Order: sequence, then structure tokens, then C-alpha cells
Amino acid sequence: MDAPGEAGIFAREAPTLDRTLQCGVAGSRLLSVSFPAEPDPSASGSHQILDRISEYLQGATDSFDDVTVGLTVPTDQRAVLEATRKIPYGETASCEQLRSMAGLDEDETATVHTALRSNPIPIVVPDHRVSDGPSAVPSAIERRLRALEGL
Repeated sequence: MDAPGEAGIFAREAPTLDRTLQCGVAGSRLLSVSFPAEPDPSASGSHQILDRISEYLQGATDSFDDVTVGLTVPTDQRAVLEATRKIPYGETASCEQLRSMAGLDEDETATVHTALRSNPIPIVVPDHRVSDGPSAVPSAIERRLRALEGL
């Protein structure tokens, strides 16, 4: 990511999604990725993470493993989202597999669904790779992300 200490909202058009790609960054941590119809009026259009996600949306393979994220979610949901980051590009996992990867008990499937549905950093935390779970992005965007990776 860009220089430590940089903070703000960064946005640009994402033609492949027919939406705006918007990221929230604090220091070297990515806090959010969203797809609003209109960008935040205070958003800047230039940031390294915007470049990388834009390239990914145009077909570049990127695991985003080196991107530092700032997850402000409950601990059990954090475990699910961290496990989701480990699903390789072009592969999928089921909710049951993800629950196991996160170290959750069999009766905690609802936690998996809640974490995926409220994922603040889609694409970098690739909930679209969970084959039978909800996604934090609109269904049209989820379909596009899955198609990009041949899922």
C-alpha cells in the first residue's frame, strides 16, 4: 500500500462493474472496499490499492496477500474472514469448510454467514470464493468476481 500515515477515502469508476470502486484507508491498513453508485465527494482518485483492484477487475491475478487489512469485527467473525483470505485465487470453499478453517464448532454456521454478509473488505477478503455463502457485495458484482476467476 502507499506511504504509512496516508488516510482517507479513495474512489474511481470501475467500468467492468458499472459502479464506483471505493476504499477506506488508514495508515497502511485497508479498512473498507465498497461499490457505491456515487463516490464519496471527498474521495481522492489515486491510491495504490485502487490501482491493484482495478487491474484485478480487468483480469490480472492478484491474491492481495500482502495487503494489510484493519478488521474491526468480533473475534469469531474475524477468524472467518481471515480464513476466507486463505482461499486461493480461482478456488472455492464451502461454508462448512470455511467454518472448519476458522476453528469454529459445528453449531456456528450462522457466524460464518454473518461474517461473510458483513465483510467490510470484499475482493481482498474474497467472500465471492465461498460457494454456498452470502456475499457482502451485490449479487451482480459477486457474479462478475466469480466469472473473473472462472468460478
